Amino acid sequence: MTSRINSSTRLLSDKFSKSLVSDFTFYFFIYFVIDFFIRFSARFPAYAVIRPTLIAVLVLLVFLFFQKDKFKDRIGDPIFKAFFILVSYIIFSIPFVEWPGSVVKVNLDTFLKASVFLFFVALFVDTERRLRVFLIVFVGCQIFRVLEPLYLNITSGYWGSSTYLSSKEFANRLAGAPADVINPNELGFVIATAVPFLHYLLWPLGWKSKSLYLLLMPMLLYALILTMSRGGFIALLVVAFFVFKESKKKFRLIAVGVLAAILAFSVMTPVQKERYLSLIDRDAEGGASAEGRIRGMVNEFKLGMTRPVFGHGLGTTPEAKVHKLGARQASHNLYAEVLIELGVVGFLIFMAFLLKIIKKLFFVRSSFSKLNLNSLDFYARLNKALIALFWMYAVYSINYWGLSQYYWYLFAGLVIAFSNLALKNVSGKSYDSSSVESCHYDSKFRLANKIRDRSY
Repeated sequence: MTSRINSSTRLLSDKFSKSLVSDFTFYFFIYFVIDFFIRFSARFPAYAVIRPTLIAVLVLLVFLFFQKDKFKDRIGDPIFKAFFILVSYIIFSIPFVEWPGSVVKVNLDTFLKASVFLFFVALFVDTERRLRVFLIVFVGCQIFRVLEPLYLNITSGYWGSSTYLSSKEFANRLAGAPADVINPNELGFVIATAVPFLHYLLWPLGWKSKSLYLLLMPMLLYALILTMSRGGFIALLVVAFFVFKESKKKFRLIAVGVLAAILAFSVMTPVQKERYLSLIDRDAEGGASAEGRIRGMVNEFKLGMTRPVFGHGLGTTPEAKVHKLGARQASHNLYAEVLIELGVVGFLIFMAFLLKIIKKLFFVRSSFSKLNLNSLDFYARLNKALIALFWMYAVYSINYWGLSQYYWYLFAGLVIAFSNLALKNVSGKSYDSSSVESCHYDSKFRLANKIRDRSY
């Protein structure tokens, strides 16, 4: 039995190694990630002339085409299939939407530029080492995007944005750095994205990792205070809930949470305190804007139901709001945005896409727990981080648009890459046949089924 397991492991390892993309392709992709998030084109005007992001996307697509034989097994993933159905529906519905010209001329291109992250991450991150490199670069970029405006705020009084108060005054809010394009709520989103990775991938390690964690977390939380982003605060609470749920030291976490709340409240200005209190007190400063945001979301769902079958067209939410609601700003709710642009059918397809993502994460978690593979500590911790991040994204999307934004597609690609590598490592562990038989394998997960079949 052991020899069969070892033999199957070698076969899988050989097959997987032959399907690796070249080092040049992977590191060019890493360059693209850094360029995309750090925005070199905004920092170096001469560099921007060549349109580097567009060129990088085209180069990576060429790499995908010429190495397409290496992706045959991975391209059949259920998440990919759900995405292909979504794209097919978008293309099929173009003649039936209200503004097909806007979809074809402008918005389809924006959607495709965002969705390429699904392919790039899923197909280029194909070894554990590359997964670790990608995580370091991705999370590092998010932290840089937070620390840069925070540093500018402390050293030169930079804010980047403001909000109107009922007293007919403006209060400063921290936004992204001048070279970045994110507003305070988006900066809060970036902070909430980085936190689960830091907590699950740094804190359980040695004292150096813990020291880095303790250095970064206060700065991120202080930056969140300065953003006055209520959505970012709620997103952080979602992450905190999952950390609390998974922890075996709940009393200690409660004590730390209370202490952190006291310290945070002590450094807030009166306006910042009122802003966050408005989440539970409508009479507090900002309570009216919170109610207005809720009314706006309700109106957006009503707008979506004016064309419930095919919708108004991909990316046409601002257009639809101008013509029917008299306001142009982007949707404040991803789910309303999908309903407005794709109709009920497109909404259900997009929700099925999200469902495939979380099912994949639950499947990997189930595989680990039933086989009791404690030695896969990195994958188990990353699995927890990704589950927390999924639910944070799902909740934050109530207050954030995203159908043509990168974050769901990058996350989906990361889940595919992670699950393939995690299941590959499961196949390399020695376990008895009773453990294998007790583990549930979904027929949709082809890689897991091949591992199971070859192990007998």
